[in-house]
Amino acid sequence: MSRMTRRAALTGLGATLATPALLRAQSSDAFPAVEPKIETEIPVKRNISSFQQQAWQDHFDELGVGCMLADISSRALHYWGGDGVTYRLFPSSVPMTEELTKRGYTEVVRKAKNPSWTPTASMRERDPTLPQRMDGGPGNPLGTRAMYLSWPAYLVHGTHDTRKIGRQSSSGCIGLYNQHVESLYDMVEVGTQVRLL
Repeated sequence: MSRMTRRAALTGLGATLATPALLRAQSSDAFPAVEPKIETEIPVKRNISSFQQQAWQDHFDELGVGCMLADISSRALHYWGGDGVTYRLFPSSVPMTEELTKRGYTEVVRKAKNPSWTPTASMRERDPTLPQRMDGGPGNPLGTRAMYLSWPAYLVHGTHDTRKIGRQSSSGCIGLYNQHVESLYDMVEVGTQVRLL
């Protein structure tokens, strides 16, 4: 019978402790360890301490059919269902610059599965290589679901580019992982109140 050396014991312990982290790293929700910069933005350090639960009463006068709060500074989207019980909190992408950020109150006026995408004139001016229009499906920047707000060209939608979540990376919209936007889409009703803060 061989004796276990201290080195072998420490190596085994380290492997055991690292296993949960390795499994998390393989998840589609995991943030990559190394990622290229988006546009000219400085990569952000994600701060879990700013990702905190909030109360709808701090932002809305009544619950109605439901409420959504897009918190630009913490890069999180909060949803409260009209039943007074349902609450969800999702990491989100936010606008790249303050000029692209619209703040205030609006509401969901329309919903779409596998939405088509039509870049705005200002998007095409910034990047002339963008298509005039793109049908829904793989590679579509709006992901698998979209909820249109009463402000023209502002949406809460999914994204196929998971690097954008948790970053200043949109042209004004609030982006979510596709699996999160699909879950949210099923809960949100047209008429849901929305605040971008």
